[in-house]
Amino acid sequence: MSIVDQVRAVVVTIPAGRVATYGDIGARIGVGPRQVGRVMSLLGDDVPWWRVAYADGRPATCHDGGARALLAAEGTPLRGDRIDLRRARTVLP
Repeated sequence: MSIVDQVRAVVVTIPAGRVATYGDIGARIGVGPRQVGRVMSLLGDDVPWWRVAYADGRPATCHDGGARALLAAEGTPLRGDRIDLRRARTVLP
């Protein structure tokens, strides 16, 4: 399975209102967070890219932004311009 397929398979499991970090996904599939970031920009809008965050809680910036509004619409816990990772972070399968 390619890295693109692996990242896609993990991201689609993140439930609405929850997030995972690039590092969480990388650890799950055995690659670095930067590699995950590169792949995220290749995924289509059918994959919930907005549910992936930086380790400091900043929302993803791929797909021309808009992640914060999508996260808020799903009820994801936010603190200002960042995601409240203590409350929103999910455990990946």
